[in-house]
Amino acid sequence: MQDHYDVIVVGAGHAGCEAAAAAANMGSRVLLITMNMQTIAQMSCNPAMGGIAKGQIVREIDAIGGYSGIVSDKSMIQFRMLNRSKGPAMWSPRTQNDRMVFALEWRQMLEDTPNVDFWQDMVNGLIVENQNVIGVRTGMGIEFGARSVVLTNGTFLNGLIHIGEKQFGGGRTGEKAATGITEQLLSLGFQSGRMKTGTPPRIDGRSLDYTKMEEQAGDEKPGRFSYLNTPLPEKQRCCWITYTNDVVHDILKEGFEKSPMFAGRIQGLGPRYCPSIEDKINRFAEKDRHQLFVEPEGWNTVEIYLNGFSTSLPEDVQYRALRQIPGFEKAKMFRPGYAIEYDYFPPQQLDLTLETKLIENLYFAGQINGTTGYEEAACQGLMAGINAHLKINEKDPFVLKRSEAYIGVLIDDLVTKGTDEPYRMFTSRAEFRTLLRQDNADIRLTPASHRLGLASDERMALVERKVNETNQLISFIKDLSVHPDVINPILADLGTDLVRQKVKLNGILLRPQVNIQDLVANVEDLAAFTEKIDLDIREHVVEQAEILMKYEGYIEKEFDIVNKFERLEEVYLKEDFDYHNLSSLSMEARQKLSKIKPRTLGQASRISGVSPSDISVLMVFLGR
Repeated sequence: MQDHYDVIVVGAGHAGCEAAAAAANMGSRVLLITMNMQTIAQMSCNPAMGGIAKGQIVREIDAIGGYSGIVSDKSMIQFRMLNRSKGPAMWSPRTQNDRMVFALEWRQMLEDTPNVDFWQDMVNGLIVENQNVIGVRTGMGIEFGARSVVLTNGTFLNGLIHIGEKQFGGGRTGEKAATGITEQLLSLGFQSGRMKTGTPPRIDGRSLDYTKMEEQAGDEKPGRFSYLNTPLPEKQRCCWITYTNDVVHDILKEGFEKSPMFAGRIQGLGPRYCPSIEDKINRFAEKDRHQLFVEPEGWNTVEIYLNGFSTSLPEDVQYRALRQIPGFEKAKMFRPGYAIEYDYFPPQQLDLTLETKLIENLYFAGQINGTTGYEEAACQGLMAGINAHLKINEKDPFVLKRSEAYIGVLIDDLVTKGTDEPYRMFTSRAEFRTLLRQDNADIRLTPASHRLGLASDERMALVERKVNETNQLISFIKDLSVHPDVINPILADLGTDLVRQKVKLNGILLRPQVNIQDLVANVEDLAAFTEKIDLDIREHVVEQAEILMKYEGYIEKEFDIVNKFERLEEVYLKEDFDYHNLSSLSMEARQKLSKIKPRTLGQASRISGVSPSDISVLMVFLGR
């Protein structure tokens, strides 16, 4: 073992794994410390990646050169593109995964990554000198030196598990909590809070009657997350849908008096958009049923994840209620659901690089920052690992704008606005979501990552080919005229108006009833042109061309808005700016600006409590 590293990553969840891989692939010597080598990249909750907005994040991680997309593809048991009935800005890829294969693939990729060492132990303290972190101290009393440290502790910081009236320490079921770090950080001047999350019971799939449920198959033609053309699955596993009912609700209500949430034993706030089943019944009393997703945990296991039934009620109440769900009349539990309460650190204490403001070269990523979800954690870990490497090598930081990536939206939201409940990404949080689509993450992000030395030459070559081929296809379609005899049969079949003379093909494509596949299948010249496109990128090129042509006006309008907003983002504010000297600012603005220390005028404008008039005052002061 080396006793001194460039970057030490504490925790091997989704954030920690991405942080370690990124820093190592950029050239840093990395030590990844985890309390259990057997739970690296564990899918602690649902066995799935992606979903609405989250799928865009996984695509962005992959485009930058992270591993989450590749691992998800290699372990997928089902693929679905969500929101296909809506516009492409809303399309969101999602995979159901084999959670054991997922963890195995992650560990294998990390072990195959040069510069990554591993150590199994609990980190219970940081070594800090002159407000600069220089290493960590473990439970075995071993000290490792470091030029930079990334904390990705997940739900382990003083974790407390709740099942009914029972409570016991733990980071997740069967694993002990991490102690020492919170207390030290508080002594260094950090502020902390408590949050909670939960998980549903795990079920023996052999005990279920699937004939009473609705089958939910994967897409007939599955896609993938990675732009590296990972192998597509030859088969997929089905998920199933069932529902609670009044009888289930009545049984669950019997346990409310023993609920740690209702009894006040849980102080932390849980995720608003993923409430427990008891919270759903309480908040939405008018509903007589709630949807449940029955999700297999893998290819070769009978274990089932009951998505939508997260709970911390007593295990006997859980069991009795489960058996009243259609298809669950003979259900057997592997383990009950539980809630877990843990420490987090309000993220306004971070810079946009995810470096802490109080301690130099110390980075936070994942649930320690108040987020929930594998994808949100993974992208933070990726960015923290990148910036830790850049900082110790005296290079400019890598910060993504809100107009460049969902990752940029997430980090800006956390650092600028903070959060007092588990933060989850949604498409609605991104004001420029027409630009931040899942199909163009590689075009948006791979060039910048390639310049950093993270995204590979292979990735960059794929992007260049995709852009060139897309531009050529768009030009061809815009130049191609079609005769009524050729196009009218297609238009008739699609139920749209016929044409009376030759027309440009792109005008036909703009009709909402027409998609590019209809034209490729029926217009010989177009079919011949697309056949020349390399097969490994053809589908991406055709999809990209259609989106860019159909939504050209919307995309141009959004670029115009971005350009206006970026005028504020280009006005930089000094870190030592004394806002209290500007008496024209409101008192709240002076306090908030002094606390958060925004990097730009644009970031300052998004701080809660800073009004447009306060921004005008700053602009006048800066001569703008």
